[in-house]
Amino acid sequence: MKLRWTTAAWSIIYLLLLLSLQTPFSIVTAFLLVLPVAILFTALNTQSFILHIAPVWLIALLIHPIFLLFAVYFAIPGVVMGYLYRKRKAAMQVLKFGVATMLVELLLLLLISTAFFQMDLSAYVDEIVKMTTAPLTEIGVEGNFGGQLVGPEIDTQLIKDRTLQLVPFAMIISSFLMTVITHSLARPTLNSMGLSVPKLKPAREWMLPRSLIWYYLIIFFINIATVNSDNAFMKTIVANATPLLQICFMIQALGFFYYLAHIRKWHPILPLLTAIPIVLFPPAIIIGILDLAFPLRQAFSKNKR
Repeated sequence: MKLRWTTAAWSIIYLLLLLSLQTPFSIVTAFLLVLPVAILFTALNTQSFILHIAPVWLIALLIHPIFLLFAVYFAIPGVVMGYLYRKRKAAMQVLKFGVATMLVELLLLLLISTAFFQMDLSAYVDEIVKMTTAPLTEIGVEGNFGGQLVGPEIDTQLIKDRTLQLVPFAMIISSFLMTVITHSLARPTLNSMGLSVPKLKPAREWMLPRSLIWYYLIIFFINIATVNSDNAFMKTIVANATPLLQICFMIQALGFFYYLAHIRKWHPILPLLTAIPIVLFPPAIIIGILDLAFPLRQAFSKNKR
């Protein structure tokens, strides 16, 4: 009975999250829309899942067809993650499939919008950039302080080109964040419902593939080779791969500090605090690179003995 009431509540939450997409809160609620579907698909059999989700989709359709499209769009990764939770797959595998599913959806959405609905991504980005920079330009024109702050003129074309160049990076990061948020909230929720879901390895055990170092070197040399080049394709690869690899090394560095705190018996808050300088001081990623390239952890373990 408790499970039945809980799943009914999550159906209502799912509907409310869908409706919130037409409100200013959508920037937050959009990252939560996969969660109810993942929980419902894990907790229920397929027939019960359909019975729970069908009324939500019907209400969404009656309000406006766009809500039904949103519901279907966010339901697919939720079903994928829920299916893997049912099979008790490793948390990392759930995250990988979740990110891949959302990324494929974003690519298909972009392709369909461009091919069938004549959406011009360049024009859309141009409009957003102009709308965003207009107040800054106005400040620069109207006040001396504003002019010193933002400069006499903002190069909107440069901002637009840079934004378009980083669209793949934005798609990957948004897919990653949505998946991580869903897993972070779904696991304790499902556990409270009596459903065991595997958790991620402790941060001290995080080890990314060593091949990332070679990818970073390749991108580094490509960047040097294309500094004065007009090859837009290679520049786009560098612009998107560089921050992604840097984020990977930041995660590796954080894992190293958690490992160090574990073997040195430090207070748990200390490795968490190291995340601040790692994020704010980009050269700190060298710690993550060294941790991948050399047996740093084994060296500290030997020193401890």
